[in-house]
Parts: sequence; C-alpha cells; structure tokens
Amino acid sequence: MMNRTAQGPERHRSGHAPSPMPASRSDSSATTPTPGAVETMTAIVHGAYGTAPEAVLRLAQAPKPEIGDDEVLVRVHAASVDRGTWHIMAGLPYPIRIAGFGLRKPKHLNPGRSLAGTVEAVGSDVTSFAPGDAVFGIADGSFAQYARVGIDKLAAKPANVSFEEAATVPISALTALQAVRDQGRAKKGQKVLIIGASGGVGSFAVQIAKSSGADVTGVCSTGKMTLLRAIGADHVIDYTRDDVVDGVHRYDVVLDIAGNRPVSDLRRALTPDGTLVIVGGETDGRWLGGTHRQIGAIVLSPLVSQKLGTFISSENAADLVALRELIEAGAVKPVVDRSYPLSDVAAAIHHLVDGHAHGKVAITV
Repeated sequence: MMNRTAQGPERHRSGHAPSPMPASRSDSSATTPTPGAVETMTAIVHGAYGTAPEAVLRLAQAPKPEIGDDEVLVRVHAASVDRGTWHIMAGLPYPIRIAGFGLRKPKHLNPGRSLAGTVEAVGSDVTSFAPGDAVFGIADGSFAQYARVGIDKLAAKPANVSFEEAATVPISALTALQAVRDQGRAKKGQKVLIIGASGGVGSFAVQIAKSSGADVTGVCSTGKMTLLRAIGADHVIDYTRDDVVDGVHRYDVVLDIAGNRPVSDLRRALTPDGTLVIVGGETDGRWLGGTHRQIGAIVLSPLVSQKLGTFISSENAADLVALRELIEAGAVKPVVDRSYPLSDVAAAIHHLVDGHAHGKVAITV
C-alpha cells in the first residue's frame, strides 16, 4: 500500500497540466490582519459550477470559520478527494443541487468534505472534544486550513495511521461499511463479489467484507490486481479479460460500486436468494447520472426472490468510531495512492476521475 507523493513530471501522466491554482493579488494582500478585520485562512474557493476543476476552483484567502455552540473548529492537516468531490464541484447530476449544495451556485466554500486534523476550538456545548485532540470526520469545505465540523460527524482519529490516511476514511469507508454491513449483511462463509474494488470505496469494502469472514472476490482492471491481492481479496477478476457475470460463478452478495451493467446482467451473478447492492456507477446523464439502475433495482426487487437495492449513506459519528476500531485492530488499512498539496486540488481531481487512482487520493494542508 504505497503512499506516493505526486511530483511534477508524475502528474503529466494523466494528460493534464499540473499548474497550481494561483491566489489573486487582492487575496494575497489580506495576509496581515488589522484591528477589527476578519481573520482569514488559505482555502480552495469554489464560486461557480463547472466540470473542469482548474476553471472553477482557485486558491485564495477566505474568512476563517466561526463555530456554533455544538460545533468544533478543526485545523485541517489533510483532506481527500472522492467521486462526490467532482459531483459537488460540477453540480451534476442536477438533484445534487436540490440536496443542499446550492441551486444556482455552490453553497459551500469548496467541494472538500473528508478531513483529519487537530481541534483548534470547541463550542460552548461541546464536552467530547478539546483543543489539541486529533480527529477525523466530515465537513463542508475541507480544502482549507480550518473547517467547521458538527460533533455528530466527528470522531477521534485512529491512533495507528497518519493524518493523510485518516483523511481518506470518512466518506469512502463510511459508505463501504454501510454497504457491506447494513445493506449486503455479509457474514462468515458467504461469497461476496465487489465490482469496482480498487477505488476508494471498493478498497475499503474488500477489507470490511474480509473482516466479516466472507470469501471476497474483487473486480478491477489489469494494472490494479496486485493492489487487491495486497489488501486481502481471496480472488481477483480482471474485467478486461473475463466476464464477471457469466452466470456460472454466483455470489451471495454483489456490491456494484463502479459499474454500469444493467440490473438484469448483475442478477446472473447472484444466487437465487442473493443480495445486490448498487453503491454507485457513473454515466454522463445530467439528470439521473446513472441512478436509473438504482431505481430499476428497487422497482424489480419485490417481484423476484433476490434482494435488489441501493442506499444513501448516513454520515454519523457512531460509524466513524466503528471504522476507527477496525483500523486500530488492523482489519482495515487506508490505501493512499498519492498525495497532492492544497494548491494542486485540480490535479488531484483529474487523477481520480480519469481512473488512475489505486485506492484513495489525499490532499495535504
């Protein structure tokens, strides 16, 4: 599980120029505070929706967050990029805007959400955290020096991993945990197939399914097979060579994280009473964005013996604690493909959405 920090020549492999996002002249002039002035911080600023990160994200000075009574101010040491980062940045598919991220323009400072860092200050009603505590969790706008976090989405950082590793956990591992434990209900002796096993959610799902005692088969491209074996997959299928839904090999649980196969195809990989959980899947649809498969699965499920469905992950502190326990027990290890500095968030997003990431992509602050 190699943590590779990106260097200049390395980023050219994805075909995108690695130029940092510069701060404007007016931004850089706010470095010396004056009496009564708003305290500022360095952050990625997201002012408009768009599909090209270098066009809509910039490095600038922004107001330092003010916290409420039940909130914590976290000094961010690291953040991470996931598929949701791109969706929030682009405002696509459109329902994401209705979900609270802003109808016409972004509601939050930037599209970063996962973070790890140290507590800078706590609200008057907070008793579970104190300044100096190492924490990880979920915020709105984590690509910044500071972030405001509700205590319902924050937990103590796992002691045996770095801040970069911890920052890759909250969104992706939380989704993987709920997919495996709550939706798939994987258990000892079952056969579990994970499509899209080498990505952020998938690499966590493989390890969480293994910790349940299941026999795990991971699906990925040729270049990522070594990674899946390293994190404990019992079997690895190269989807460029083999048909994962051949109707011969059947599984008790199928997690489709990054696929786009029709539900009818996925059912061929299930046992007669097996469970299909559609965790994700990408299309270019601006309205549904691939969710038509989830809708189809929900409609069909009552009519067949197999359980077909999807879910929306719940962001909560209890599951962050459960993940911390799995990590500290050695059952789960974050896989950090590479790290980018805050000024190179655009390059990090390109690296992920272009399909180059083996595991997670971290942002150092």
